[in-house]
Amino acid sequence: MENRKLLLSAGFLALIAAGIGFAVRAGLLDVWSTQYGFTMTELGQITGGGLLGFGIVILLAGFLTDWIGYKPLMLAALVCHVISAVLLFSATPVFNAAGKDAVYMILFWSAFIFAVGNGICEGVINPLTAAIYPEQKTHYLNILHAGWPAGLVIGGLIVFLKGSIGWELLLATYLVPTAMYGFIAVKERFPQTHAQSGTVSYGGMIAKLIAPFFVILLLTHALVGYVELGTDSWINKITSSILKSATLGTALFIYTSLLMTALRFFAGPIVHKISSLGLLFFSACIGATGLYLISIGTNVYFMFFAATVYALGKTFLWPTMLGVVGERYPQSATVAMALMGFAGMTSAGLLGGPGIGYKQDYFSSQYIQANAPDTFERVKAPNENQFLFFPPIVGIDGAKAGMLSDNGETIENEKTIAGDEWSSEKFEGLRNQYNWWQTNKEYASVDAAPTSEAALYGSRMAIRATALVPATMAILYLILIFAFKAPKQKGDASLAEEAPGTEL
Repeated sequence: MENRKLLLSAGFLALIAAGIGFAVRAGLLDVWSTQYGFTMTELGQITGGGLLGFGIVILLAGFLTDWIGYKPLMLAALVCHVISAVLLFSATPVFNAAGKDAVYMILFWSAFIFAVGNGICEGVINPLTAAIYPEQKTHYLNILHAGWPAGLVIGGLIVFLKGSIGWELLLATYLVPTAMYGFIAVKERFPQTHAQSGTVSYGGMIAKLIAPFFVILLLTHALVGYVELGTDSWINKITSSILKSATLGTALFIYTSLLMTALRFFAGPIVHKISSLGLLFFSACIGATGLYLISIGTNVYFMFFAATVYALGKTFLWPTMLGVVGERYPQSATVAMALMGFAGMTSAGLLGGPGIGYKQDYFSSQYIQANAPDTFERVKAPNENQFLFFPPIVGIDGAKAGMLSDNGETIENEKTIAGDEWSSEKFEGLRNQYNWWQTNKEYASVDAAPTSEAALYGSRMAIRATALVPATMAILYLILIFAFKAPKQKGDASLAEEAPGTEL
């Protein structure tokens, strides 16, 4: 198509919007924890809920694309992104009027609707890119997905402004690239899918995917979602905790995202040298090493080295997996990529974000109960948190930890700013935090250090445990590599759609 560069640009901008929203939200977790009193598990549920919505809608969009086309779905994504921004501006008034549980729902649903828009875009732009660049699918899918880390870079820079500008405005900046991709989507003509053009039946597309090879790809991509998106939900906060500097943590996040953006433009030559599956295997090994190195980091130089290793490991995973599917199943790309996106995003939403949050709460609460049980009784959250079938735990209350870290300065300032309105209903949530501080500030000098140490320990152990995920992926990639080297049987459904000249 003569306008394929514009269509690729629309997809690139959509991923920039998704990256900005994701990065700014990740950078605001400490603000929400302190301002609203969320535990790590609750914050993980907010970020995870967004990823879950992303995954569900990728699946639906993939199936709908062959019925209604690319363009209407891109316009639907535009509407979702706008609605999500509107919800953000009601968060603080809702907290002041109705408390923590109410603002939790506002933030959760804003993230969910934002993710619905992202999911629709992802469900469209992946098969669209494969269709308009059939000769170099993996290369251009990597270029397309350079938009994601580019958005993370921009979002990371925006996070530097927190504290000087309201967090709602910071998070709503993703509307700028949203308006740009929306303009292109309205103006340009989109191609038909294979099903719309009649080259393959809908049932035929599904039938080609019923094979062990595709099942292994789905399982592996679920792990990719966990280790890339689930970890990225937390990495800014965790590295900030390790380095004891939010500024350095954000700088590290920006650096790794910038590195990913640049590297994704060079996927084609790398794949030509070692094959797609070879690239995926080495990426998984490097990613596992990088996560372990982050967990043991102690200074800024070592952390930048560890983060570089981790970034090198995760850079090519997601788009190259889509490239493998696009090359192996070209006529089934809309459905196949939708299923892959669903597996990756749903894993990140159900397992990655909440799971890493739970692991932080689990390890930090165990640490503080063992080393400072009296402190734990004062700083523990009022509610239990549970993740899947794991035992329920009581984490550290984020607002209490925040008051200990700044010796109550922020909450005292909030009371002063509120003035005569402090006793009104809209400040009930802040009054509860202030009352806790007044009751427990005599213990601040005793409680501050063990609370901080417990949070750091929980962060390190959560990342270390997560390193097992890419290690498992490496094993699965080896299985696929050996499967391709094995003698092929005539009629093997898992290999039937291999494009001529494709080397995976």
